[in-house]
Amino acid sequence: MAAPPRFGPLQLALAAAGAAAAALDLAADGWVAAGYARGGRPGWAALALALLAAASVATQACSWLWLRSDPAALRPGVPPWLLAALHLLQLGFFFRCLYALKVGWKVCWAKAEDEEEQSRMAFLSHDISMLRLFETFLENTPQLILLLYVILRTNKAEPSQGLGICTAFLCVTWSLLDYHQSLRSFLQDKYKLSLGSSIVYFLWNLFLICPRILAVTLFALLWPYGVAVHFPLVWLAMFLWVSLQGTDFMESPGAEPLYRAMVAVILYFSWFNVAQGRTLYRSIIYHGFILVDSTLLALSWLWCRSPSDNHSYLVPVVSAALPCYLLGLALRVTYYKWLHPNMWAQQEGAYDEVDASERSDGLEFRSCSVPDLVNRRMQWLAQAQFSILRPARQCFLNGAVAVESAV
Repeated sequence: MAAPPRFGPLQLALAAAGAAAAALDLAADGWVAAGYARGGRPGWAALALALLAAASVATQACSWLWLRSDPAALRPGVPPWLLAALHLLQLGFFFRCLYALKVGWKVCWAKAEDEEEQSRMAFLSHDISMLRLFETFLENTPQLILLLYVILRTNKAEPSQGLGICTAFLCVTWSLLDYHQSLRSFLQDKYKLSLGSSIVYFLWNLFLICPRILAVTLFALLWPYGVAVHFPLVWLAMFLWVSLQGTDFMESPGAEPLYRAMVAVILYFSWFNVAQGRTLYRSIIYHGFILVDSTLLALSWLWCRSPSDNHSYLVPVVSAALPCYLLGLALRVTYYKWLHPNMWAQQEGAYDEVDASERSDGLEFRSCSVPDLVNRRMQWLAQAQFSILRPARQCFLNGAVAVESAV
């Protein structure tokens, strides 16, 4: 029986920094939107605020649905009507962050280590990590495209836009690393995310996302309304693809389409594994599709731009986008070949199940003495990420483990 990962001062500081970064990003978005309005660009201001509002509503909805399905012992000690009001006011995520900091402070400075309190803190951190990832790709990444579009369209950058770009990149990189670390926390300590693997994981995500953002931005420069057609079409394809994989993330079947819709937005920009089993072929299909799509967007800009426009300096940047994407794929292969926990388990003599169709116990997951304090939403994703198949007849609902009849 392995205890949950220790939550110490460093983790508390990182949690506080994450909450501060989210608040700073919100302030930066408001500053940018206000700058557009003052500059006589109400359309850009409205679009920036619409992106912010849409991401916030979706994130708050997930947060509220999770709170309703979680055991009562895991909910904050406030009246249900107050929790509902906070989510309606779009403050649910920040309340979660503050509540987690309160629990983390108590856990961090407790004289005696309490496994139950450590498990409770891990549960809260996992939900915050997932919500941060959703908010990042629903709001920060589209905002980044809008910022780059405005800068290229006006050929000037305001201080607020520079701050917005910095906070957007910070939130994207932070959310990806935090999400991956959260998944790794379900594994035994010997599979802890090292500095080297963290760097490689960060770089391959950066090198894959940047060309995608550049291609969409350049396409928007020529056809601003074309993006309003391109995004829904690609999003719909990704939504159908995710649905065909049979995800089972939300506790309520009626809420599963919301999760799939949000994952489809993530897949518009970056790879996100949502199903257990073979990932190699799914990854090849996805990256092949995104590579072709991004190439067509970039080529359309190169072919259709006016020879007299003042964006000729972007041609070398566009030329470097393909090598950048291929470098990202090479780093991704490097990560999964030498730095992925499955490879470590294989080196220890365990069966490699990256592309296996049978269950194996090569990777060792943590177990908890209090089953109700296991975040089974994130545990399900961790098992998909690390190719651990779900045991038969086990239903991953938060709270007590339910046993279902075999279908």
